[in-house]
Amino acid sequence: MATDTHRAIEAVWRIEAARLIAGLTRLVLDVGVAEELAQDALVAALEQWPAEGVPHNPGAWLMTTAKRRGIDRIRRNETYRRKVEEVGRGLEESSPDIATLVADDDGIGDDLLRLMFVACHPVLSAEARAALTLRLLGGLSTEEIARAFLVPEPTVAQRIVRAKKTLAKARVPFEVPQGDELAARLGPVLEVLYLIFNEGYAATAGDDWMRPALCEEALRLGRVLVRLTPREPEAYGLVALMEMQSSRAGARTGAGGVPILLADQNRARWDQLLIRRGLAALERAEALAAGEPGPYVLQAAIAACHARARHFQDTDWKSIAQLYEDLARAQPSPVVELNRAVALSMAYGPETGLALLDQLLAFPALRTYHLLPSVRGDLLVKLGRRSEAKMEFERAAALTRNERERTLLLDRAAACA
Repeated sequence: MATDTHRAIEAVWRIEAARLIAGLTRLVLDVGVAEELAQDALVAALEQWPAEGVPHNPGAWLMTTAKRRGIDRIRRNETYRRKVEEVGRGLEESSPDIATLVADDDGIGDDLLRLMFVACHPVLSAEARAALTLRLLGGLSTEEIARAFLVPEPTVAQRIVRAKKTLAKARVPFEVPQGDELAARLGPVLEVLYLIFNEGYAATAGDDWMRPALCEEALRLGRVLVRLTPREPEAYGLVALMEMQSSRAGARTGAGGVPILLADQNRARWDQLLIRRGLAALERAEALAAGEPGPYVLQAAIAACHARARHFQDTDWKSIAQLYEDLARAQPSPVVELNRAVALSMAYGPETGLALLDQLLAFPALRTYHLLPSVRGDLLVKLGRRSEAKMEFERAAALTRNERERTLLLDRAAACA
């Protein structure tokens, strides 16, 4: 059925889009044009696959189609002959091996990583870097990115359009930087990896509680980064955090994808190999940090407190509360304070956490953030203020764009009645 084919196309696109755009950027040296070509290939798939069936190698089909569209574009350009020789050499009627389209000329051999460093170039603002990379590599919509940044959707759309134009005008090379330039651009890359992982770990919108492919891609790129920057504690810290968070993936959802909260998870289902890898990366990060841990190392230390607890009631919440206090000093943020309120409530009682939460109500960025009323509802339940808790859960449900989360919150509201 056409509907089944459309579902297949959507699944293939989620998997292949970032790699497709990255490979095309190497060829046309313009991320905006590369994205347009990838979208053209998607349109062609939507037109042809329902009638002809999904090809054996859909990723190669998309790449071949996009390359042909690219050649057609270049033929209309004054540099036609030179570019056709560069881009079209060896293009055959049959689907090519995608690996042969990429030369390993900087020791990394990963177009996705090259694309990430291009998208995180200093010519762009920090906000534009994150938005563009989430769009190109994370496959997020402008709406999802806006939710992640707690900013209006039109703002994100403008950032992405301007970022593409700026990169094209600056003729940013498609390569991984070296030396001092690599160190200067590492921070924005880590931030983007962090945001992509978080979107996969707790999807801001859609029908799924998680988007595991995003988590896996962020973790894979993070592992490449630590090999590239073996003396950077924050790179190891982020990888440690992602390893330990990923270890819980199998326990975070039940039958039919129903969310399972941390307190109710079966920790026997946590992946011990990922936990061991995460703890090893954290040990390396703390050694490199030399007593001055950065935000990612601190967050990894928090994740380690959870990973080491065999049962929820064994969690060292006092240490977690202290780590969040350290994190708030290193990276002040109302979201960090929200998490600190949770830790304080677990360590010292719900009244303590609620007192901090009430202070956060004044932050404009949190007025549409669904986790604030969600956490507040949880603390009100513990204090026996169930009617107030019900209102908070209902408010949180109205704010979230994730269907699984909305159902969970409405169920919690109903339980308060």
